[in-house]
Amino acid sequence: MIAAAPSLEQRRLDGIHPNYKQSAHNLLHYLALRRVDLRLVQRRLASLGLSSLGRSESHVLGAVNAVTRVLQDLAGKAVSITSFPEAVDMELGELLLRDHANQLLGCETPGRPVRIMVTMPSEAASDGTLIRRLLEKGMDCMRINCAHDNPVIWAQMITRLREAEASIGRKCTIVMDLAGPKLRTGPLEPGLAVLRIRPNRDAFGRVTRPARICLSSKAYALKTGPSPESEGHGEVVFPVAREWIASLQIGDILQFNDTRGALRTLKVCEITPSQCWVETDQTCYLAEGITLGKKPPDAGCATKIPDGGGRTAQIGRLPAQENYITLREGDTLWITRDQVLGHPTQFDEQGNVTAPATIGCTLPEVFDSVEPNHAIWFDDGKIGGIVEAVEPVLIRVRITQARPKGEKLRADKGINLPDSSLRLSALTERDIEDLDFVAKNADIVELSFANTAQDVEDLQSRLSKLGSRRPAIVLKIETRRAFENLPEMLLVAMRSPCCGVMIARGDLAVECGFERLAEVQEEILWVCEAAHVPVIWATQVLETLAKGGMPSRAEITDAAMGHRAECVMLNKGPQIIRAVSTLDDILRRMQSHQAKKQSMMRELHLARPMPVDPQKSRV
Repeated sequence: MIAAAPSLEQRRLDGIHPNYKQSAHNLLHYLALRRVDLRLVQRRLASLGLSSLGRSESHVLGAVNAVTRVLQDLAGKAVSITSFPEAVDMELGELLLRDHANQLLGCETPGRPVRIMVTMPSEAASDGTLIRRLLEKGMDCMRINCAHDNPVIWAQMITRLREAEASIGRKCTIVMDLAGPKLRTGPLEPGLAVLRIRPNRDAFGRVTRPARICLSSKAYALKTGPSPESEGHGEVVFPVAREWIASLQIGDILQFNDTRGALRTLKVCEITPSQCWVETDQTCYLAEGITLGKKPPDAGCATKIPDGGGRTAQIGRLPAQENYITLREGDTLWITRDQVLGHPTQFDEQGNVTAPATIGCTLPEVFDSVEPNHAIWFDDGKIGGIVEAVEPVLIRVRITQARPKGEKLRADKGINLPDSSLRLSALTERDIEDLDFVAKNADIVELSFANTAQDVEDLQSRLSKLGSRRPAIVLKIETRRAFENLPEMLLVAMRSPCCGVMIARGDLAVECGFERLAEVQEEILWVCEAAHVPVIWATQVLETLAKGGMPSRAEITDAAMGHRAECVMLNKGPQIIRAVSTLDDILRRMQSHQAKKQSMMRELHLARPMPVDPQKSRV
């Protein structure tokens, strides 16, 4: 281990900040130790009642020395132990990690050493109550995602935070996440402007709530939520002439033939000067140009809508629906270098494919790094494929993974190329523009898609040119390449006075394979503990709770695993306040059971004396 830090490693230690001098040596010693298989040695040490070195990350050389000394005494032999001035013992290792976590994330919350980070929704800019309630429930770090909103909105969020801090007397760390070079699918041709309207039905097919439609003279058609004048009604809005709406009365019956030619009726139930609301118990398909007509009282079940006398009106222009490409195993997908509108697979009248599905990508420079047989994934791993050919203007992909019924691929969805060494800088032009605001306002800057030591150096260099106030750096590990380069990136990050790592498990799972995620995130935790670098546990923590109000059992277990990090990140959602409260409770309970990899042996409830049944006891 000591021999692992000669001149070859010394260049990596050049420029290490004094805060991390001992930590950098400990990291190199740990990496040296883990280059060999120690499992047999561990079993033999454990059989003697000694430390198996399985929890030595933070003080690896000190642990080896301690075990060696005990073995000397047991063997009755004196073995020379080389002294090393940078050696860290157990107490110092824990202290260094705790101090670095306090510097990066702020002081611990009493009773809970693991911090809680929350990503801000856009409405936090105007809703100071939301931020104040999050602080009250246990938020320690406020995260602003620079991929959304703008500096004006970010400044308003920070203002609301400062107001909340003053109100409740609690500090909060500001974290700003640079967007990075996210590879995404390009735009698609607009879909058809056709909307299906259907009522709610029970299991027997009986209507429990009619479908509600708003006819309006305004141009904000096809909204699926309350319209500006609908007084809270949630319905779909279709444009028609104002004069025709004015001629309607409550109780009128409207007839029309939908896009299939099926005769359908609507009943007028509410009217204002520019809008009316109608209801139907029938499923219908509506599109631009469909004629609506008032049914005369004596018309019976006429199939032809009477015209004349202002009794009819046409549905006006409708915005096109969002389009998508349905992909199944075996399908072909072309990815184009340019941003020409993509389209689904096209067929002739006999059902033969005339043109494969096509979609663009946001970063055409990746074409220079992709090769045949490379894996490719779309939309957080929902769709998988293999690159069959790379041409100057397109990449031909064969789909190998999708649900049997097909998976929908839409515009602006993530693309992952885990086998390709993409030559992309972690800092985009937009990131460089955002850095000016970040350097002046954030306590932490998160570097997205950090893949190499050079990416870390570039960020440090740019921050040094933006004034004396420099936020701490957090490396987001979200690609296979970043995982493989983590030790070298850590040694560069430790040139700064404060740094950390985020395990961004969304993209990381896709890049490394979902089956490997547990192993990969474990290794990241070990290496960062050896470097005394705080870790943020992120992506989909209590996500269904934050979004829907009810967590899954797996999510609760996952959140408890987050206790092994120094911080756990929650994403935004309607139930985020409840999610923060739940996470706070989980982390407080776990601190009595687990510290990193070490089980804490507090009093165990199950170990209480079992009650004695007097009828079964014997003298």
